[in-house]
Amino acid sequence: MPITQSIGSALAKTVGAHGVADQALNDALRNADAALDALRKRHADGSLPLLRLPETDSDLAGIEQAAARLRDGASDIVILGTGGSSLGGQTLAQLAGHAVPGVGLLRAAPRIHFIDNLDPFSMETMLARLPLATTRFVAISKSGGTAETLMQTIACLSALKQAGLDPRNAVFGISEPAKEGKRNGLRDLLAKHQVPMLEHDTGVGGRFSALTNVGLLPAAALGLDIRAIRQGAGRALAPILAKKKAAEVPAAVGAALNVSLAAAGKNISVLMAYSDRLERFTHWYVQLWAESLGKDGKGTTPVAALGPVDQHSQVQLYLGGPRDKLFTVITVAGAGQGPGMDAELAKLAGEPGFAGKTIGDLASAEGRATAETLAKNGCPVRTIHLETLDEAALGELMMHFMLETIIAAHLMGVDAFDQPGVEEGKVLAKKYLLGA
Repeated sequence: MPITQSIGSALAKTVGAHGVADQALNDALRNADAALDALRKRHADGSLPLLRLPETDSDLAGIEQAAARLRDGASDIVILGTGGSSLGGQTLAQLAGHAVPGVGLLRAAPRIHFIDNLDPFSMETMLARLPLATTRFVAISKSGGTAETLMQTIACLSALKQAGLDPRNAVFGISEPAKEGKRNGLRDLLAKHQVPMLEHDTGVGGRFSALTNVGLLPAAALGLDIRAIRQGAGRALAPILAKKKAAEVPAAVGAALNVSLAAAGKNISVLMAYSDRLERFTHWYVQLWAESLGKDGKGTTPVAALGPVDQHSQVQLYLGGPRDKLFTVITVAGAGQGPGMDAELAKLAGEPGFAGKTIGDLASAEGRATAETLAKNGCPVRTIHLETLDEAALGELMMHFMLETIIAAHLMGVDAFDQPGVEEGKVLAKKYLLGA
């Protein structure tokens, strides 16, 4: 079932002065029509490979075969990579229980670990405690030159060698094909150890790569339906390819809302998801939005939030602090689900009305209440609802936000696909590392 987006509580005629005026939103939507034309052109000529992924299945059998080999006899799978090489995979893996409190550590083998940050204590401790004989490693770097991933991979290869284990049976790599005259350190490193490699799509950048083998290999290794993920992504793209006007394309509506409110001083975009299985999604969104749009003095600051917990830690600021935010509240149908409340125990707790209710009933009520409370206090709120959180729904949600980001970049006049500030920092970090 498709996701449902509503922007009614973000409009000035609903929430007052801090909402978006009809004229501003309509102007942004008219400008978004040009962005949709550009996307259709790039889909037709193949110049933006991301747009062809939903209709592509020729690579899926190879990903599934690699995943079967990866999990064969594995107690643990370790994904080495940072930023876009990791966050998309983490987002999809949460559907299988990864990083879900009370679930992730209890799931059957293989357990999966995403080592996306570089910390000496964490890396040393992990390598000391992992059962290396039954652990598989996947090193991911599009360029093959990401310093963090190279160091992580070298450390893992060294640990395997010290344990007398053959890296050919324990390590996989994902990187773009070698280019003449350009060094690919990850390929050189792994080729020396005869480690199998998968090709990173050269036309899909890291933060947009969740629907490629970068995200789908970890998902398939955990038993998720990667074909349904791609099919769901197609639902988000379909209205664009059907030549719908921007006002009928959810991703374009979301982009127009963000950009028109940014022009009115709403420079923070808060994404609050009411599901533990969407916690990593909120962090994936933060990188996608920030790195794609934060250029030339433009962009808005994305904030990840998780409901209901962040109701207690953030909503006071949202209601009583500066009115500089657009809120997106994502809910998942959960009424009637989860543990039920015993009537006698509910009475003892002083809440007899809890009797017969479920955890899902309260979580659903809180998601609705947060959105309505923000709106009643004059805060612009967009809601997105998923009746079912499964592979197709998550594929649709991720593609929706990738398209929304690309369209917003068009409206802001920035390139969604470069990251000059990140590259400058990488160069300087390497200079300091080498003592220059």
